[in-house]
Amino acid sequence: MAEPSANSGSRYPTSQAAQELKNIFQQITDQSCPHYYNFHMHTHCSDGKLSPGDLMEQAINLQLKGFAITDHHTIRGYQQACRWLENWRWHHPSTWSAKQSQFKLPRLWCGIEITANLLEVDVHILGYAFNPQHEAFRGYVQGGAPSGDQRQAQAVIQAIQSAGGIAVLAHPVRYRRSPEELIPAAAALGIDGVETYYAYDHPAEWRPTPEKTERVEKLANAYELLSTCGTDSHGLTLTRRI
Repeated sequence: MAEPSANSGSRYPTSQAAQELKNIFQQITDQSCPHYYNFHMHTHCSDGKLSPGDLMEQAINLQLKGFAITDHHTIRGYQQACRWLENWRWHHPSTWSAKQSQFKLPRLWCGIEITANLLEVDVHILGYAFNPQHEAFRGYVQGGAPSGDQRQAQAVIQAIQSAGGIAVLAHPVRYRRSPEELIPAAAALGIDGVETYYAYDHPAEWRPTPEKTERVEKLANAYELLSTCGTDSHGLTLTRRI
């Protein structure tokens, strides 16, 4: 079998959930976050301040359509949020059943953020809609950053994709090498997307940083990569980073 080209996407079959999420990513714009979609946020299960339950309450109050919890090297926050959501459904039967046509709970996607080495610098790679029980992924959900060969970007991307998920380069203008260097290198390794819409200057009201967003948009289009958005929330509100 021929090897895929740099922009042909994953060589691994994606899960149904991942394919559904890819369809959403293809519709993401600079207006999607933070009131419609948010695919980068943290809980106190890693380095965030919100509990998974508090995060879920905010997601519901914001009436998000879809989002992902992307704690560092763990899915405990996601798992707790899933349990919270089931409990919420149980205690709100009238809202959930009688008003289904008017009220829709936001879609929660499995997510993670993994430290990786790309072009000899540390970067963060976001994984979405993967099977955390997959054998290839076990070393990445232990609560600590990977080391050795597991830390190489190629290994991280392959682990996410072999587990049926989507691999995305997080905030590509935050590293010691430029996005003009990193994004082509990540594309050559078969990454699926980049976090195009990101607030690098941490404004009080979240909005993607214009000049940096334009650079990433151009590269994402050139390498036929998906674009994602996220607040990278670490504080007590989902509508900003801190």
